[in-house]
Amino acid sequence: MTKRIVAVPGLGVVPAEHPVLRGDDLGVLRGDGVFETLHVRQGRPWLLDEHLDRMARSARALDLGLPPRHELEELVTTACAAWPEAEEGALRLVCTRGPEDGGPPTVYATVAAVPDHLRRSRRDGVAVVTATLGFAAGARRDAPWLLGGAKSLSYAVNMASLRWARRRGADEVLWTSADGYALEGPTSSLVWLDGTVLCTVPPEATGVLAGTTARWLLDHAGDLGFTAEERMVTPSQLRSAAGVWFTSSVRGCAAVRELDGVALPPSPHTAAIQDLLGYPL
Repeated sequence: MTKRIVAVPGLGVVPAEHPVLRGDDLGVLRGDGVFETLHVRQGRPWLLDEHLDRMARSARALDLGLPPRHELEELVTTACAAWPEAEEGALRLVCTRGPEDGGPPTVYATVAAVPDHLRRSRRDGVAVVTATLGFAAGARRDAPWLLGGAKSLSYAVNMASLRWARRRGADEVLWTSADGYALEGPTSSLVWLDGTVLCTVPPEATGVLAGTTARWLLDHAGDLGFTAEERMVTPSQLRSAAGVWFTSSVRGCAAVRELDGVALPPSPHTAAIQDLLGYPL
């Protein structure tokens, strides 16, 4: 199995150990940059346009200049062309603000094998614990400097949240607001089924990251006989849902089988959702 490849503008695919960042790059020093992670299937990036649209929104939130879109598309195409078609992959497209003393943005792409724990989560589901972010649901909407909804490189809090959950025997975290609403996971979107309505959290009202996979799923809810809606929900309300899932570009869909130590009954709809999304199990 191929482990990782790296693609750099102007150089094409380079060895995985090839240096692409300076020591004073602001993406390293301050997490000052944006990225997108895409699923690679049959040698092609899934939902590329949607991811590039979101990357552009993130860059605007950071006042960060991106290379022209066609150059980003070419870089993704180059990286995918070097990845074995028979293997699913996780492509990360990165753009930092560049060197601390000024200069052009640093741009590169990597493709790596999908982590085993994400593949397992599709089959086995995930145990989730809630953790508060400490502010009300609409706080990031009204405070743009908090970068709500931007997929920035500043992921230290995200990773610390997941380590905290795993020390407690859980797989994932569901972040909640100070006023008691469920928001999102550190690397995933929340989706649930209320009767025949497939739901996710409204990004504009809450400042959560707009999930590309969750959006695609809701846009195709009719294929499953459901309608779709963005709405607020509390963790206690999720316990009576007809299904609760975490979705992300690389994970696909994982059923939430336990929430704060309370087992959730298996949803009969999980298999149909996973089949619609098309991720291998």
